[in-house]
Amino acid sequence: MSHIPQIDYTTASEEIRAAHDEEMRVRGRMTNMKRTLLHSPAAHRIYAEWFTLRAELSAIADRPIWIFSHSISKAANSRIAITFFRRALINAGFDPEALVLSEEEALLDAFGTAIVANSNAVPAEIWTQLKGRYDAKTLVDLVAFAGIMLATAVFNNVVEVDFDPELEPFAATGRTAS
Repeated sequence: MSHIPQIDYTTASEEIRAAHDEEMRVRGRMTNMKRTLLHSPAAHRIYAEWFTLRAELSAIADRPIWIFSHSISKAANSRIAITFFRRALINAGFDPEALVLSEEEALLDAFGTAIVANSNAVPAEIWTQLKGRYDAKTLVDLVAFAGIMLATAVFNNVVEVDFDPELEPFAATGRTAS
């Protein structure tokens, strides 16, 4: 059970209801994490910058970004985040247990895992490959995106946000999702 309850729209302040309504207008859905973050519209807005950075990374296709996000989520052991990206992959017709990664996807998978494992020691060979593939702006956006992705995983883990029921069909079987 979550340590922080989700907002109650009917009793929420005008500012919180406005932020909720804007989220629904822009993205069309409201997750349990967002309902919890909305206690602080500023925190919600900051975490929503994930979408801004994803737009900045539009030259990278969805599947490599999902794999990057999934690797960060797995390394952070965040069941909600893991399952969110499993759902994205499955809904696009991919089996998360049987992915054959492209060179770019394998690189982003390794980068995401390395960031969480030890952000002070991302292997030089990963950086060499990243610099050979992406320009400086894209690298900045990737690292910032990873930071927000990791922050999302940490928020869900620390608060123990209630698992979204719509994610259940996409959850990996067993104790730890993959």
